Amino acid sequence: MFSKEESARLRKEFWTSFGKSFPRKWLLYHTKIKGVAFKFQADRKNASVCLDFENPDEIVNALLFEQLLSLRSILESEYLPEVLLDDNFELENRKIIHRVYVPFPHKFSIHNKNTWRECFAFFVDTMSQFELFYHEYEDYLKQAIS
Repeated sequence: MFSKEESARLRKEFWTSFGKSFPRKWLLYHTKIKGVAFKFQADRKNASVCLDFENPDEIVNALLFEQLLSLRSILESEYLPEVLLDDNFELENRKIIHRVYVPFPHKFSIHNKNTWRECFAFFVDTMSQFELFYHEYEDYLKQAIS
């Protein structure tokens, strides 16, 4: 078991190591669609690459997610076959969002440095595919709220 301070230090070291190992400008929050953002997620048990829909306007949020759902077969067949779509994903703070994500397929813990390198490679490969998909279909997604 790790103390709160040790856990915080390891989390910081994980993200710093990732940034230094792969110094690249990721799309993340720069999607040009309010409330739509890509995220890297890692904790004590899991890691994933996510596309979150958190627009404060629930109707806009639903329209955007439905528009993405219409592209599901393309996303799965051409970019990310292991992608999961969840229209009721609960965050740690109990907020419910729409999430499209790819979970890291191996055992992982942010507290275990032996799992980091493989997770970093997964992050890079998966986010790169997500970004390619997004750049290709960004205009189509925006049509849902135009």
